Amino acid sequence: MRAAITAVGGYVPEKIVTNKDLEKLVDTSDEWIQSRTGIKERRMMPDGSATSDICAEAVSQILAKRKISAEEIDLIIVATVTPDHVFPATANVVSDKIGATNSWGFDISAACSGFLFALETGSKFIESGKHKKVIVCGADKMSAITNYQDRNTCVIFGDGGGAVLLEPSIDENGIVDSILKSDGSGKEFLHQKAGGSLYPPTHETINAREHYVHQEGKTVFKFAVTNMAEVSRAIMDRNNLTGDDVDYLCAHQANLRIIDATARRMELADHKVLINIAHYGNTTAGTIPLLFSDFEKKFKKGDNIVLAAFGGGFTWGSIYLKWAYDSL
Repeated sequence: MRAAITAVGGYVPEKIVTNKDLEKLVDTSDEWIQSRTGIKERRMMPDGSATSDICAEAVSQILAKRKISAEEIDLIIVATVTPDHVFPATANVVSDKIGATNSWGFDISAACSGFLFALETGSKFIESGKHKKVIVCGADKMSAITNYQDRNTCVIFGDGGGAVLLEPSIDENGIVDSILKSDGSGKEFLHQKAGGSLYPPTHETINAREHYVHQEGKTVFKFAVTNMAEVSRAIMDRNNLTGDDVDYLCAHQANLRIIDATARRMELADHKVLINIAHYGNTTAGTIPLLFSDFEKKFKKGDNIVLAAFGGGFTWGSIYLKWAYDSL
């Protein structure tokens, strides 16, 4: 039995923060940001909102599309590095907000690769026969951990995310294969230093601004270009796929140059590479489900789709799936 994506949903907040807006905060420019990242604007959640609100909006879309009730959901998994709380899990909060009274759930933290890790995990509950309807969310309110005095990071991140519904496949379509990797030795190059058990919140950690994202851009870029491209090529080779066989690449939207390098390694034509980074920036675990939501109408039943991501920690991976339905 395969797990198939049978519906998708996505959400971004209304507030738009343009590159011009960031020029007023840090020493940067619209030309500098676009030439190095491909980002023109990003979205920002209002004060008093949380990652669970993004997920709840996306899941509500799914329930409406599939014409099912929240009580039918068996399991909710949320991939995020910006949970509402240290505990309870954001998945539990989402369950309450949408009325999924018969579900259980948990969070997965794998930074920008989080959605892939969560999708693989959720698929196993379907494949085992244990559950029939599993929701997998990928969402982040990155504005909550972004230092708007750091021009190297504040230009990159935005708020948003999405969700998918996994159900048992009725044919050969669904999630076919995955290659997922992690290397904790890369943590120093992309991380949030304080806030966990090693460096709990203190006046010193707050004053040192250690509760924000820290990234050494050149090192991360080098690792991301190499590993995201290679793992995507590896999953193609393992499944005897050529660039002609792949219909679409849904790559993590962190940097346009990284996406281009991955597409070249896969030998894909430009029209097969789905991109929305210009409007949302890097929403961390939210980028791939947002691609699903934005481009759902392009997908046809049986399409070969490759997912690819690279994230802090380091984490990276690729998933090969066959799209399970024709969008209305």
